[in-house]
Amino acid sequence: MTAVLKIGDSELDIRALLEQLQQHQLLPRLVQEVVIDHAIESVTYDPEDAYKRFCLQRNLVSEEQQQMWQTQRNLTQEQMYMMALRDAKIAKFKEDTWGNQAESYFLERKVKLDRVLYSLIRTKDPSLAQELYFRLNDDGGSFTDLARRYSEGQEAQTGGLIGPVELSVPHPMIGKMLSVSQPGQLWSPTPIGEWYVITRLEKFVPAQFDDAMRQRLIDELFKTWLNETAQATDVQPLLP
Repeated sequence: MTAVLKIGDSELDIRALLEQLQQHQLLPRLVQEVVIDHAIESVTYDPEDAYKRFCLQRNLVSEEQQQMWQTQRNLTQEQMYMMALRDAKIAKFKEDTWGNQAESYFLERKVKLDRVLYSLIRTKDPSLAQELYFRLNDDGGSFTDLARRYSEGQEAQTGGLIGPVELSVPHPMIGKMLSVSQPGQLWSPTPIGEWYVITRLEKFVPAQFDDAMRQRLIDELFKTWLNETAQATDVQPLLP
């Protein structure tokens, strides 16, 4: 079988190339790219505007910078223009398809998008956990000092302070406690797996539906669609 690709000293025919794609788990990515190409086939976008947008996003202001970027990636001018046009078409496809869904999707997801700054102490010793809770709650002990001294996780390095992080990031039980907490509220030792954790909400930061959040959610909807569509796409090797 005739070789179709040479990499270093290795020449790959179509069968070997397909085997390499499958072996290195690159075929699913290729399927996704083909799905995208099919989806944006009818999308129109001005090539010059696409190129300007492409360069602006990458801070390629001068022709010298553009040429250097192109050379570093071993691209021709035509390939760079085609890459820019494809990127612009994808962005337009995302906006046209999911732009009007972004706000309602935000409202659905908001409880997981809100962020919290919280303090945490964890230990495998239930007696120690109870003692630390009493020292915090009754004696006015310093959470930072006690966390640095007694917490058995990486949070000890920051005095127990974690975040701000979205409520979907902590363990679900911790996230649930924090979601119904008031700033400064201290929770008694709670068993989670092998740990006993003491948590305190420091600050609640509600998610905002700004431009960055809107784009993030559109990208998320696109990714979900892409994964589902690619998985449902029939892939059959056509080898002699």
